[in-house]
Amino acid sequence: MRTITACLPLTHHYTPELHNLSSLISPSFATMADAAIEELYRVTYADRLITPDENADLISTLQELQTIEDGSTSPPALTPDKVVWLRAAAFRIGCEYLVEEDGDDVDDPREENVKLLRTINAVVHALETTCLLPSLEEEGGEDFSEESVEELFRSLYETEDEDGDGDEDGPVISRAEANALQESLTDEATRPPLSTLIWLRSTAFRLGSQYLNEENDKAKNVALLRSINVIVHIVESTCMKPKPLALELPPSHTPDADTDFTTAVQTLWNLDSNRLTPHKDYNMDVQSSKHPYKKGNAADDHLFTYVNQQIFQRPTFHAFRSLLDNYSASTGDEEEVSQKELRENRAFLNAVMETAPMKYAHQYCLAQGVEYDGEPVPDDESGFKKVLNSIWFKLYSRSGGGRRRKMDSSGFEHVFVGEVKNGQVSGFHNWIMFWLEEKKGNIDYRGYIKPRSRDSNAETNDDDPVLTLQFSWNGVEKFVGTSFIGVSPEFELALYTMAFLAGEDENIVTLDTSNGEAFDLNVKCFKYDGGSKVGSCFVEALAHYEE
Repeated sequence: MRTITACLPLTHHYTPELHNLSSLISPSFATMADAAIEELYRVTYADRLITPDENADLISTLQELQTIEDGSTSPPALTPDKVVWLRAAAFRIGCEYLVEEDGDDVDDPREENVKLLRTINAVVHALETTCLLPSLEEEGGEDFSEESVEELFRSLYETEDEDGDGDEDGPVISRAEANALQESLTDEATRPPLSTLIWLRSTAFRLGSQYLNEENDKAKNVALLRSINVIVHIVESTCMKPKPLALELPPSHTPDADTDFTTAVQTLWNLDSNRLTPHKDYNMDVQSSKHPYKKGNAADDHLFTYVNQQIFQRPTFHAFRSLLDNYSASTGDEEEVSQKELRENRAFLNAVMETAPMKYAHQYCLAQGVEYDGEPVPDDESGFKKVLNSIWFKLYSRSGGGRRRKMDSSGFEHVFVGEVKNGQVSGFHNWIMFWLEEKKGNIDYRGYIKPRSRDSNAETNDDDPVLTLQFSWNGVEKFVGTSFIGVSPEFELALYTMAFLAGEDENIVTLDTSNGEAFDLNVKCFKYDGGSKVGSCFVEALAHYEE
């Protein structure tokens, strides 16, 4: 059994959505694991007390969500963007158990609400100890004082007129106030010491309980819980860091010298915990089919009708998007790489190497004993990232030109961004780039193309994760192109890196997409510049069938 380490990142920025706990429900987490966590919260909150057994059950459940069962075709349920969801859900479900003056048969409604806050605090503590680590230094800033922190917290709980109607709707923390708290916790002079970490969160709850509405008005107490959630979020994002998530890979997910390419591709799919869920994270309208290499439009509307833009809060999606405007589409136009763009390249590679698919790809290449540039692939991640940078981001000339050739292309640009050469779109195999360009009005989707094999018995529909399509980009035609839909950037980079380093020019695989359907795919890889760089990588859909 091999251990793969990944990280659970936190967003460090305040957003207004933090006040709306329901908006933080991650659509891709709306699974059995989601329901299990919510039910566990409800059982815990039912009597507004958390017992040692309930605390142990919560921690055990969280740990189970970080594992992969042998033979599983599903990724771990605790994915990189779930820590914020888990905490927000703890508050959201907690709101259901607030006691109103005339709504529950209890002697002291306010005391019951105080007990509830203590229980939510205990749940959040269990989440933090399971998923996060301290990032504070032993010594705090010279101007730090607990009294100043308490004063700041109290100021944040002061009643505000949320909607400007003259009524007191409960505390609402503004962006400016949230930024002030974040600055106080990160400023060199006022940063808190390590010894105060638990105190910071418990103080947010303790002081918050003092602002529970005297009449037990539920709406106002819900507003209070939202504000406590914001404060706790800022404390976590400034004073804590993600705990490395050690994925214990069972035998079915551990590569060795005998692991074939099909098995490796299936394992990558199973490990892609950042993959989006159709009809929840995004919606498509594939419309009508058409024949390749024939002009004409079989689709009047956009391919994508909705994509949840919160996906760009995920580190790999965010880092990927920042790369897409770094290139000139026309071959023959020399690419100029700025220091900022170099930093963005490094940030992307750092982000993807914190994910299970890329770590698996690295281990697979090592198990296969492959070489790059005459040397074995480095077994350390730092060395492997250098290889990734070379094969994906180093420039070369695609337009030719002899001695005057221009460095106008790279593997990443061709595969993920797309180029225009000889009056046709070349490359452009990424769904995120397609959606962003379609949203801008630069893409005209023309319809989908069915796999050629007669063995195909499945209908192309709006939740297919592999789609062959025809489109024009800024008026330039792409007659046939196949893309994965909804997968994470790390999945595609891992797949095509394995094909480049450890595969053949053409790699026939069968992929079980975990929805009762499967695809026969040809993972094609063409090398460039003496075989040292990616020329092109993409999949060709050979057959699509129901299992």
